[in-house]
Amino acid sequence: MKAKSKNDLDLAVQYAVRGDNLPSRRQLRKWTLAALKQPAQITLRIVGEKEGRALNRDFLGRDYATDVLTFTYAARRPLSGDIALCAPVVKRAAREHGVSVKARYAHLVVHGVLHLQGYDHHRKTEAQRMEKMEAQIISGLGFPDPYGRQD
Repeated sequence: MKAKSKNDLDLAVQYAVRGDNLPSRRQLRKWTLAALKQPAQITLRIVGEKEGRALNRDFLGRDYATDVLTFTYAARRPLSGDIALCAPVVKRAAREHGVSVKARYAHLVVHGVLHLQGYDHHRKTEAQRMEKMEAQIISGLGFPDPYGRQD
């Protein structure tokens, strides 16, 4: 059961960096709605490496920039949270995975939105469930399976 409409999503998009290959607000909304199963208030922020590293270090104790970070505000309803996407890391990861930057952003938005809704990948069974959902959503958006499966 997906969010019924764009009215079920209060989405703020913030661009802390400039550059080519950044997804449009319209694309980000489409990808967010594809993974969303309930009304939500979400901020998507596209950051540079310095901010991405600071967020990861300050909140998770890891001193490096990562492609996506999800922050859920569990006590709030409707669902509320922030997703930070690190543009330079996304671009590198796209190249490493042999996919377009657009496909990588779509995957990471879907991944972050699933995290906001409580999905995780710490245990093998959780990871398999989340990866299967991601693959279905991403395929429905017209992108290849981000895990390379050919089911």
